[in-house]
Amino acid sequence: MKISVITICYNSAAQIGRAIESVLAQSHPELEYVIVDGGSSDGTVDIVRSYASRDPRIRWVSEPDDGISDAMNKGVALATGEIVAHLHSDEYYLDPGVLAEVASIFEANPERVWLTGGFHFVDPSGRFLREIKVRRYSYRRLIHSNIILHPATFVKRSAFLQVGGFDLSLRYCMDYHLWLRLGALGDPVTVNHPLACFCVHGGSRSTMEAASAYAEEFQVRLEFLEKRGSWQFPYRLEYLVKKELNRIFIRRLIALAGTEDAC
Repeated sequence: MKISVITICYNSAAQIGRAIESVLAQSHPELEYVIVDGGSSDGTVDIVRSYASRDPRIRWVSEPDDGISDAMNKGVALATGEIVAHLHSDEYYLDPGVLAEVASIFEANPERVWLTGGFHFVDPSGRFLREIKVRRYSYRRLIHSNIILHPATFVKRSAFLQVGGFDLSLRYCMDYHLWLRLGALGDPVTVNHPLACFCVHGGSRSTMEAASAYAEEFQVRLEFLEKRGSWQFPYRLEYLVKKELNRIFIRRLIALAGTEDAC
């Protein structure tokens, strides 16, 4: 079972080496690595070119894009694997056996179209900060909150294309929008241990722009509920409470990392 890992990047010279090495170190033999660069000017392209010259499993492109969703969709269009995964430049796989485990689980559950696990928050030096365990899944819980962890999620390419990929109109919560559509096809397989690491740093969109991301997630949820004809009022109250809790969590996580440097 071929797995295509996709990394999108832009001016990621400080981080991308660790992401690339974690992918190339995977023991799974049927691996394709697609890197989509948005036209970096900081040396990222030189790093990618260097790795690609030594490893034929890497396919890459560097050109302007129309944002993160466009870049991720472009990566899937370039991919040829049965399974696709997005691993950003400030993320990396926890150990070399992750993709082999993912492939074996899909092979044992051919009716499932996606899989998700937990991850670790780490600081720029790779020091463990906190584990986020895979959440107990139900579609109802997914509607209430984005309980899926993007770097630890793997999707059948056919299902990704079936639901239309990432929405180009979204800046932050394109993943949540995708999960809602995939969830309508069926529940994911949940892996009860971490699969990936996410580096906490001040330059990350998910930390620096957390409030905007959470607001967009709320709008995605309301639009989804409206299409279903569901009552929105309880979700509006829940949003106000969770908005403040999320702000406190992000501030504490950055403080725990102890730096605003890039990974």
